[in-house]
Amino acid sequence: MPAGSLPDAEARPATPADLAALVPLVDAAATEKAAQKGGLVWSRRERRSGPIVDALAHAVDAPDYELAVGVWDGTVVGYALARADRLADGGLLGVVDDLYVDPGAREVGIGEALMDHLLDWCRAQGCFGVDSIALPGDRATKNFFESFGLVARAILVHKSLD
Repeated sequence: MPAGSLPDAEARPATPADLAALVPLVDAAATEKAAQKGGLVWSRRERRSGPIVDALAHAVDAPDYELAVGVWDGTVVGYALARADRLADGGLLGVVDDLYVDPGAREVGIGEALMDHLLDWCRAQGCFGVDSIALPGDRATKNFFESFGLVARAILVHKSLD
């Protein structure tokens, strides 16, 4: 069992049957992130476009993606999405694009179970490392990632011209 998780907190690969439960979680995650410092540009640049359910369905079936659900007492309360990116030198880099837990289900080990699941998947794919994004000022996300050994390797800077 992952450190800090409780027996009823689990992560597993998503199935097509989970997609309806995931759409509102994806929307909530995007809304929460867009409201943070740096979130408006993130929303314009990194947020997935097009129908969410189509992107999720693709991730369920694509071999270079892993869509996982976080389950608490039999209910899907979180999700995480990772991909294996082939780099110019041929190596694979795991990228955690999404990791979200409903605010009412936080602090019970769902996020930890999801992250452990994604790290195991990235290792199984042969990834040499894992990247993700924490927006500036989002101390909780930064601390969460650091608890799994992810540290800053670059700082992205931006100047608004509006």
